[in-house]
Amino acid sequence: MNKSSEENLTAVCVKIGDSVISDLLMSVYILAFILGLIFNILTLGPILQQVRRQNVLGIFLLSLSLSDMLFIFTMPLWINYYHWNHQWKLGVMSCSVAGFFYYSNMYISIYLLCCISVDRCLVVTFPLRSKTHRTSCYAWAQCVGVYATVTLLHVMVLFNDNLPDAHDGRDDRCYETYPMERPVALFNLLRVGIGFLLPLLVLAISYWRVLATVGQSPGLNGQVKRKVRLLSFGVIGIFSVCFAPYHILLLTRSLVFYTRPNDYCQFEQKMHFAFSCTLALSSLNCVVDPVLYVLVSNGIREDVKVCCQRRKRTQMTECAVSKRNTAKLNHQII
Repeated sequence: MNKSSEENLTAVCVKIGDSVISDLLMSVYILAFILGLIFNILTLGPILQQVRRQNVLGIFLLSLSLSDMLFIFTMPLWINYYHWNHQWKLGVMSCSVAGFFYYSNMYISIYLLCCISVDRCLVVTFPLRSKTHRTSCYAWAQCVGVYATVTLLHVMVLFNDNLPDAHDGRDDRCYETYPMERPVALFNLLRVGIGFLLPLLVLAISYWRVLATVGQSPGLNGQVKRKVRLLSFGVIGIFSVCFAPYHILLLTRSLVFYTRPNDYCQFEQKMHFAFSCTLALSSLNCVVDPVLYVLVSNGIREDVKVCCQRRKRTQMTECAVSKRNTAKLNHQII
């Protein structure tokens, strides 16, 4: 394919015009921004208390919350993007930064969920043997390793981004340049395999062992078994709703690019709305993460109650002091 035909193909490959798609996506990101910010702030205090007690789950949760917050702070950029009907008016650098935090958060979340799943599996299946390995230092090392690996990979992609996959200067698109380049298609296949399918396999094996062990254990009461099942199905639910649709379509797009080049642009045009929706769904993980683990963790639930009770007592004390001061002032005035 010569240069002129490539330019013509790029020009007509996917037409993104004014439509209700942008309003729908903007609404999803606004909802994710508001709820994600509220839930992560509310759970930050209790999670920090768990970390001070050197609770391994608390360390994973804090790392997850930090990743979610970094992504949440870039959400207004995406809200602005869809407000202007898929037109990025904030410059090339901001597009790269927004995409960096978007995709970094996605894969940091996936791998931290994997770490939590393996940790729960060790606790349930090898309760005595796992005590020597389940230390706060070990948990911190896992979190730092996940952050360092994902960040390094995405930084390498940014610095070698001659693809052009991020910012389309002609149409002011951000990460919506069509057709994709061959290196991008290859990188997408690696993302699906290493970033989704491998963690999904680890997660499935871990929770299969957890559910089998819990179901056969007569020493656990019904409440504990219900909490373990809730955690298991909750994490699987996050993968199914937030991450699976995006990676399935990402894999399909890359395979069509390689196997059916003549029908590729037509396929991309048909799939654009669905693929944009899967991206929006993936942003909801920052809302679900804090809710899920706070609900299934007794320790954090108790900390939430304690924080609320302290806040209520503080308000009552301040109210009583205010009443006494008012009464004293009235007495002085009289």
